[in-house]
This record gives sequence, C-alpha cells and structure tokens, in this order.
Amino acid sequence: MSVDVLLDDHDGLALADLIRRGEVSSLEILEAVIARIEARDPAVGAVVHRFYDDARAELAAGASGGPFAGLPFLLKDLYTFQKGRPCGNGSTWLKDYRAPFDDPMAGRWRAAGLTVVGKTATSEFGLNVSTESRQHGPTRNPWNPDYSAGGSSGGAAAAVAAGMVPLAHASDGGGSIRIPASCCGLFGLKPSRGRNLTSDAWAGLAVFHAVTRSVRDSAALLDATCGPPRHLPYSLPKPETSFLEAAGRAPGPLRVAWSAAPPEDVALHPDCRSAVEAAAVLAAELGHEVEEAAPAIDHQNLRAAMVTIVAANIADSLSPGNPLCPEGARRGDVETQSWLFAERGRQVTAVQYLRAVNAVRQVGLALAGFFRRYDVLLTPTLAQPPARLGVLDTMRDDFDGFNRAVQPYVAFTQMFNMSGQPAASLPLHWTPQGLPVGVQIAGRVGDEATLLALAAQFEQARPWFDRRPPLAP
Repeated sequence: MSVDVLLDDHDGLALADLIRRGEVSSLEILEAVIARIEARDPAVGAVVHRFYDDARAELAAGASGGPFAGLPFLLKDLYTFQKGRPCGNGSTWLKDYRAPFDDPMAGRWRAAGLTVVGKTATSEFGLNVSTESRQHGPTRNPWNPDYSAGGSSGGAAAAVAAGMVPLAHASDGGGSIRIPASCCGLFGLKPSRGRNLTSDAWAGLAVFHAVTRSVRDSAALLDATCGPPRHLPYSLPKPETSFLEAAGRAPGPLRVAWSAAPPEDVALHPDCRSAVEAAAVLAAELGHEVEEAAPAIDHQNLRAAMVTIVAANIADSLSPGNPLCPEGARRGDVETQSWLFAERGRQVTAVQYLRAVNAVRQVGLALAGFFRRYDVLLTPTLAQPPARLGVLDTMRDDFDGFNRAVQPYVAFTQMFNMSGQPAASLPLHWTPQGLPVGVQIAGRVGDEATLLALAAQFEQARPWFDRRPPLAP
C-alpha cells in the first residue's frame, strides 16, 4: 500500500502505530507529507513556514516516544515560540522576528512524538475569524477556494482538510479552533481553561489544542499535553482516566440541551439551524434525554467585555516596551483593525478592564448554573456557513462595522472562552453547495471526557472521516 493511501485512510494514531510496527518509516511519512504540502498548498495558502531539513534531521536521529511518535505536525504561527524559528503572528510587522526561547508547549508536543514540519497561517494577532492576512494573503477553504477556511486557525484547518497532515496545532480565544473546524469539516476541541498550559493573555480566554480528522486523535493529543503548569495562573490536574479511554466508551444517557437561538441581532442561516436540529434528533436516537433550552446570557455585555479585554491586550502588544518588539508599532506597520483595536485599548481604564474581567466571570457563573441541570449543550458552531473571502476585511477603517461583521461567527463560541468550559465543533452537516457546517457541543469545566465520548458516538453514527474536499483528492 502506498504511503499516500496510508495518509488518506489512517488518522494520526493509526499512522504512528504503523511506524512503531515497522510497516512504514517515519521518514517515508515525512517525505509524503512534504510532497503533499508542496503540491497542495499553492491552491490553499495554509503553510507559511517550512522546516523540512530540520524535521528530516530530527527523525533521522530517531523518533521520540509518545502516542504520535514520528508523525509530522504543523504549528500555528501565533504565539508559538521555538528558539530560532519565526513567529510572525500573521503580521508583516513581525516578519523578521525569531523566537529567543522555546515555549513550554513545544516540549509537550515533542514529548507526544510530533515532529514540527512547518507553521500555518493565522489572521494578524488572531483578531479575524477569517485567515486572510496582509502578510500571507488569503487561506482558502479546501471545499471551495472562494470561501474562507475560518480563523484564526484557518491555516491549520485548511492543511488538515486538504490532507497535508492528519492533525495540526490550533488555538482558541473566542472560537478560533471551532470556527475553522466548522468551516473545513473537521473535529475541533477547545479544552477547558487550564487543561493545557494557559497564560493570562486575553484574561485567560485563549487556550491551545488542535484540529483533527478523528475524535480519538484529539483525545490522545490532549492526554499527552495536558497537566498542571509550574508557574501559570490556571491549572487543571490530569484526569485519572485518559481522554482516549473516554473517547472509546459510550457516554451513557446524558441530559442534552439544544438551542438554535442566536443573539437577537444575529441572523441564523437555515443550514445552521438544520444542522443542530438534526444533531438533536440524533442525540435522542442515541438514547440521550434531549430538551430545547438555552442559558440566559447578556450577549451585549459579553461583547463589550470581549472588546475591552482584547483591545487592551493588542494595545500592549503594539506599544513600546513589549518584549516581542520593544520599539513598538506605527499605524502602517499593522492591519487597520489591529491598529484600531490598539487605539481602543489605549483608552481602556483600569476600572473598565476590571469590570470586563468581572463580566467574564459572570458569564461563567451563569453557564455553571445552566450546566447543573444539563450535561451538554448542543448549538450550531456558527450562525452562518463559511464566509466568502473578502467579506471579513481587517483593512476596513470601521471598528464597529468590522465587529458587527464578525458576530455571526462568534455568536455561539465566545461565551465558552469566557466561562472556561470545554466545547467542540463536529462536522455533521454540509450545505447543498458542499460547504461544511459544524455543530457545537459544550460541557462543564474540566469535563472534556463527556464531550469526547459523545463526539465519538456521533462520529460512529454519522461518520465523516472519509469525506474529502476537492483539494484533497
């Protein structure tokens, strides 16, 4: 069987098992992945940095252990630091930046057996829900190149959907794992706050994990990378039972709430409604107790708090004295929306920032109360299918207009960044035009196990692994 066929027919865990058994070598897999990146990326625009020779040398020296031993991996080019390697954060301003240190997560990915072969495109500073930066241009959706792959982890999702690698690193501060997973027909889990190494950037809203083709790859990677940090402000202990084991067992009857109700000023596309309604029916068929219900969330207050927190962080990133680029940025160095966010952030007072952080905590309290009654909440991932490229334009000189345009893509996702709860997008629906539409499941803080078990149950009932876009022949 050719290595190309192996890459199509196996997820990451299965490929690593073939490597361990000697049925294929890690170098053979690497060369096939490199060939795919070179052949497929020109049509997609997902991979922005290539480390082929370093990867070859690393594997030639002997693959490390871990569940994914010898498997190529792509890192998102957003605050992922490996000593001596670029980390441009999607910005022309930082195109020459080289990291002076290794991020602790880099060591955890290495210990999982993953070999970094390159880095993927992101929107500038992760601000846009579509990946079409001034630095690298648009990342195209493998299902239709006129449409967005989502953001800010659009490069990661496009690369996995196009069959370049079976899994890729992604991060999520308001939906940036789940949004591109929905747009590209993948599984994307945002872990709980503190499950992986979580800093206080964006007030703890942002977390690291991955987009994958299979649920079990996501579970196994989380097993390998989770655990308490030594110095960061949020921490959840490793669970007694592995996430991979959880994904391999039936979840038992769950109390599932479902809702297709977006904020009142956000329109819900019929396909997004159909996706969640069909998933609710499927959940009932699988033996779960299903009820239509939604948490009471003040979405206007949530949005205002999100803008305040993100704007203050961007102002810090662009101001003189920031360790990343101590001289600071000028307006023309960055995209218009990045500059407007920074301008807004410079106006934020300490009192306003503290009140925004308190609003985040209030969202967490409201959702905690809701999840005392239900085990899982089922919603659309997005209120709209993937956007056409150019619709979400960070060069537009209209701060409020840009933020309104983003709302249909974060309406169901960003509340769970605020609450710190785990949430995942499942590829359960496609539009008549062939574009993926995800369904989101969310659970209690620290209860990724239930979500992974339910996701695997959905995956078995409505398999998606063999669905391939036109750009993944």
